Parts: sequence; structure tokens; C-alpha cells
Amino acid sequence: MSPRLWAAVTFGVLVVALLLAAALLVPWARPPAPRADQVAALRDLPVDRVARGKALHAELRPVSYGALALGLLVALALGLTPLGAALVTAVGRPFGDHWIARAVLGGLAVVLVGELVTLPLAAWRHTVLVRYGLSTQTWSGWAVDVLKAYAVTAVIGAVALLGFYAIARATPRWWWAWGAAGAAALVVLLSFVLPVLVEPVFNRFTPMQPGPLRDRLVALAERDGLPVRDVLVADASRRTRAVNAYVSGLGPTRRIVVYDTLLREASEDEIASVVAHELGHAKDNDVGTGTLLAALGAAAAVCGLYLLGGWTGLLRRAGVESLADPRGIALLVAVATLVGLVATPLQSLVSRRIEARADQHALALTDDPVTFEAMQRRLALVNLADVDPHPVEYALFASHLSTVERIAAARAYARGRR
Repeated sequence: MSPRLWAAVTFGVLVVALLLAAALLVPWARPPAPRADQVAALRDLPVDRVARGKALHAELRPVSYGALALGLLVALALGLTPLGAALVTAVGRPFGDHWIARAVLGGLAVVLVGELVTLPLAAWRHTVLVRYGLSTQTWSGWAVDVLKAYAVTAVIGAVALLGFYAIARATPRWWWAWGAAGAAALVVLLSFVLPVLVEPVFNRFTPMQPGPLRDRLVALAERDGLPVRDVLVADASRRTRAVNAYVSGLGPTRRIVVYDTLLREASEDEIASVVAHELGHAKDNDVGTGTLLAALGAAAAVCGLYLLGGWTGLLRRAGVESLADPRGIALLVAVATLVGLVATPLQSLVSRRIEARADQHALALTDDPVTFEAMQRRLALVNLADVDPHPVEYALFASHLSTVERIAAARAYARGRR
């Protein structure tokens, strides 16, 4: 068979494998959360705080949708016209048009244009969060975080671009095969590396002081069969008043991380409930599931891009002859942006199902639906959540169940215990 036919077969196999993995590993059956309980939960929440959360999200909506639309327009303008190819060429020219300069510096320039165009909207978002009291960052702190995020993106992007185009040059007919394997491997690597290397870039972590709370969280993890190396406190208050906790690392590196804001706002019972939810993610290996799905998706995407590279009309529109040419980076970014936008609702659905399972794990581990409900109420009110979002927006973008759904699920669990 020709390389193109092999690529088509491989693409089909990867898509089937992705669908099978999703069907088998994602908990599609969701626990009951009766609408009657949701309505009752909404009535029980403070009206003024619910209204404030909805007002915040109403002000953020134009920012979020504007950034989404503007980012898409920039990606299409660069990728579906010769502008992107011209930008990559211009960036590579001072370096003798070397392919590495085009691939790495040109590729980062394409990404940076999109980031810079949407930067005013990110600043607008920060202004809104400060006005509502959710962000505690000064403009200098916010700017430093933006630069750190750019730096992390640049490092990861440079590695991916250099690897991709090195493979394309070495095996021009079979780059899709090696590229698919490399993309999957990079996804797996990042799932292990990011928590260890990137988290400390944005937060400082200190061991939780010995005491009843620390002992309780360690005992909770051990009772769940997930012993932890340490319990750390993240200095989240440097940038936000939002409360949260999470479990990161695998095996001997597993650790519980609690925001210092959560320690200030919540009771010990509520903190334990939050941590029990996060332990659920570790217990069910949700990071592994997400990594597998992302790796299969990345590999399939590379094969799909190779097949798309046979569309000569698209290549002419972008002003390039091949996707293996670094001048075609903007076209790759445009395709990736479109695919990501189309896939967002499905990714959100998968995330909600996984989060619902973690909620049920927390309820079963603590057997305390009253505290779980209190914790969900506190999370929503402190974080200014939209407790009952519009169904369309919820279906498209919500990564977690709504607050009223989570409270309703806790009430359904409590009835089931009787």
C-alpha cells in the first residue's frame, strides 16, 4: 500500500480505538440528580449571592466569546491566506532561512500573534475579576503570570515543532507515522512532567503544619488505598480568593495540595469532602484516562493532517506546497483551532461525567452528604459560580456539573442510604 493509504487505515484504527477507549473508560451513566432537587437547592441558596455570580458571568461572557472568536479569526486569517507563510518566512530570513528558525521561531511567532491579539480581552477579564473581588493580583503580578504562561507555551511549542519538522525532513513520505507516535509520546510525557515542573512556576508550596487536619487528610487517603507522600499548601491567595484542592503525582510522588484560601474559608469537614472528591480522580485513574484519550486523539490528528495535506486547493490558499514545509505552520494552527472548537462540547461532556463519578466517590468515602452539600454551596458562593447556567452554554463549555446538580446528587445519595 502507498503511504497515503496506510495513513488512512491508521487514522481509522486510531479513531476506532479512541471511541472504544471513551466508551469503556468514561463513566457515561450519570448518578441521579432530580430536577426537583435542583430547583429546591436553588431556592435554598442566598438570592443576592446567586445574582452576583450570574452578574459576574454575564460580564465575563463577552470577554470569553470575544477571545474565542478573535482567536479563531486570527488563526483562519493566517492559516487560510499566504499571511502565515509570509510571517514564517520573514522570521526565518535573518537566520539564513534555516528550517529550524522557520519551524521554531516562525511557529512561535504565529502562536504569539494570536496571543497578543487576544491579550486586551485577557486584561479586560482580569479587570472584571478584580472588581468582583475574585482576583487579588496586582497588574504587575498578572503581567508576570502572563509572561510565565507564554514562556511555558514557548518551551513546549518549540520542542513539538522541532520534533515534528525534524521527522518531516528525515522521512518525507512517512512523517505521519513517526509524527503520530511522537505526538502520543509527547502527550504522555507532559502528563507526568507538567505537574512537577510547571506547578512550581505559578505557585509556592509549603508542607501543611502537623495537626488534626493533616492527620485526617492522610488517613482519608490511606483509607481510600491511596497513600500520599505529603500534604502541601499552595499560596493561591497571591492571585485569587477562589477555593480549591487537588491531588497530583502518581504512586510514590502522589500528594494532596490544598489552597490556602480553602483553609481560611472552609471547615475541616468541608476540606475533607473536597479532598475526597480529588482522591476519586486518583482512585479511578482519571489522569490516565485523559492521557490515553488525548494521546490517541493527538496521533489521529497527525494522520488526519497528513491526509488533509493532499488537498491542493487548501495548500494553494495557504501559499504552501506541503504541510511538511515549516511555512505551513499557520495552516496547521488554523486546522487545530477549528478541530478544538468542534471537539469542545464532547470534551466538556466527558469531563462532566468524570467529575460526577468523583462526586459519588467523595460521598461514598465520607458518607457525609450534608457536608458535601455544604461544601458545594461554599465553593459556589466563594468562587462566584453560576449555580444554574443556561443549558446551551452548559452543554458547550461546562467541565463540571452545576452547583444545583451536585447538591441534588448529594440529596439523592442521602435518600438512597435510608
